[in-house]
Amino acid sequence: MHLKYESQLREPLVYGEKTYGQVTEDILKPIERKPSKLWYVGFFISSALLLFGVYSVYRDVTYGIGQWNLNKTVGWGWDITNFVWWVGIGHAGTLISAILLLFRQGWRTGVNRAAEAMTIFAVLCAGQFPVFHMGRVWMAFYTLPLPNTRGPLWPNFNSPLLWDVFAISTYLTVSLLFWYSGLIPDLATVRDRAKTKFTKLMYGIGSFGWSGSTKHWQRHESLCLVLAGLSTPLVLSVHTIVSFDFATSVIPGWHTTIFPPYFVAGAVFSGFAMVQSLMLVVRKVFGMEDYITIGHIEAMNKVIVLTGSIVGVAYLTELFMGWYSQNKYEGYTFWYSRANLFSPYGWSYWGMMACNVLSPQIFWFRSMRRNIFVTFFMSVIVNIGMWFERFVIIVTSLYRDYLPSSWSIYYSPSPWEIGFFVGTFGLFFTCFFMFSKYAPVIAVAEIKYILKTSGESFKNKITKIETEPLDKFVDEQKHAH
Repeated sequence: MHLKYESQLREPLVYGEKTYGQVTEDILKPIERKPSKLWYVGFFISSALLLFGVYSVYRDVTYGIGQWNLNKTVGWGWDITNFVWWVGIGHAGTLISAILLLFRQGWRTGVNRAAEAMTIFAVLCAGQFPVFHMGRVWMAFYTLPLPNTRGPLWPNFNSPLLWDVFAISTYLTVSLLFWYSGLIPDLATVRDRAKTKFTKLMYGIGSFGWSGSTKHWQRHESLCLVLAGLSTPLVLSVHTIVSFDFATSVIPGWHTTIFPPYFVAGAVFSGFAMVQSLMLVVRKVFGMEDYITIGHIEAMNKVIVLTGSIVGVAYLTELFMGWYSQNKYEGYTFWYSRANLFSPYGWSYWGMMACNVLSPQIFWFRSMRRNIFVTFFMSVIVNIGMWFERFVIIVTSLYRDYLPSSWSIYYSPSPWEIGFFVGTFGLFFTCFFMFSKYAPVIAVAEIKYILKTSGESFKNKITKIETEPLDKFVDEQKHAH
């Protein structure tokens, strides 16, 4: 059956003469062995960053958000910038898991597990910013749509910030279910190979009594397809709702209908860049070159150049509308506050354009898409650029109000704003290090599923079978002459 549908021109998704047993050994090696010194160094650094973040949050809760450098007009600064940035990073995991699963894209199998985990950790980081931005964090209780027993203290459903509560909680729940349901067969494999009773017990609880029977696999596949169907609209809806935080206002630079599709494209753009950064490190540290191949990296770079181009078109459309609308406030925001290199925040706008629009165009060249160093460097540049984008949208639209008398002084973050952001990096990487130590970073069951169609040994075997009659015919013709 597979001979008809699997193109022999496509490069293998699994390199080497791999058997099912070797796949299990290779991928579970980081779990079953003691972590390397490099792992301990990374874990220590991320934990230290997390502790600094915890102290920064303590300052914020104890003394109020006066600890931050928010001023008369810039009421949203680094906190909401970082909130939107982290939400965007989570999008690649859901897209790789859900949409590529529904379209039966085999190349997702090498990267989907880590991308799904990244989604969950990124959403956990993002969810903290709006809560701590309240200043009085105990007031977060009132954003929940609980039964109306509090009289007039009912959540305001007209508020886009309340829509964020719904969007992020739904996104986190579905992503968590998707990630964990895919993890169950692999946890059962770790359970069956465990050497101590405690390990066997813990992985046994985590695998929910998985036996690998036909019925279990049938239900597992049905569940994954249902969750993929639920997750696909979330890819579009979650960042659309985040964009409504801005688009439903009357602030020049925010009040625009292009925000929803532009935010979604930007989220996928930054998410894929973060997946590249993580997977290249995982590939090197854990020796997974046979499973996270150059083909995987090239496929993700194609998505990056596509979404980067969409984002570039959105930036140019904003500039065009700032001129074409003849609205002097919009024109001032786009052409003076942003596009003017000599304005107070001009550096951030042109940094954004350089990182997000110009630099990804290098991936039109195949040699660049397949270059490990260039890919890693570009993935970091793209995420810096996407952070600039969120900063530009928020700060350059706020620091000049309608009334010159209320114009603020130059906004720059306080050490505690920076500390909070750094702390979320600490949380993200601490979670990722723990995940890489106690769970398979690559989906063992899914790699085995594609091994017989996209493995190098299988492709070589099929190529040999297909070319043998041709070689024989050529030899016969030579002898005949």
